Amino acid sequence: MSNSPTLGLVLAGGLARRMGGGDKARIRVGGATILARVLACLKPQCERIIINANGDPARFADTGLPVVADSVPDFAGPLAGILAGLDWVAAHAPQLEWLLSVPGDCPFLPKNLLARLHDARLAEGTPLACARSGEWRHPVVGLWPVKMREDLRHALTQEGLHKIEIWTARHGIAIADWPAEPVDPFFNVNTPDDAARAEALAARYDTREA
Repeated sequence: MSNSPTLGLVLAGGLARRMGGGDKARIRVGGATILARVLACLKPQCERIIINANGDPARFADTGLPVVADSVPDFAGPLAGILAGLDWVAAHAPQLEWLLSVPGDCPFLPKNLLARLHDARLAEGTPLACARSGEWRHPVVGLWPVKMREDLRHALTQEGLHKIEIWTARHGIAIADWPAEPVDPFFNVNTPDDAARAEALAARYDTREA
């Protein structure tokens, strides 16, 4: 567990249009669903875990985890999910000051994700941190202080701000780097071809250390 107790938030609210609908988190990779792989990665790192998803929450009942819908109406996007997670922490786990967000379609998340993000923000003296692999920044794989939720709510509801990187740039964000080879830890499954590639990567590299 991190020295800065943190809630894990799995963003699983996407419509998976490129997969033909359904929940991408339920795609099987390496003998387990992506969601199961994400949860197995987060559980040793986070104090608690919740899922952000819109629609019928019963479809995630088998996880035994709280399912939180977006708290901003008529807005589908990751910032709304992150705000919903921050609001849940404030209401149900006020002892936690941090939230770690990850997508529900990344089957190879690193085991040191939370520690590396906290180290990055401490080293840079910034309130926020996100992951990068190779040359690609992953703004949805991020660390968020609960105390900034009202600022985020204002940006979403009063300014109509939708892009994560515009909001994070205002406040300062540290970057934690991972190599993209041999497996990009933030590879995400959006299409059937991605799912096939993820299966091949899992068959070859699943015994690796993160």
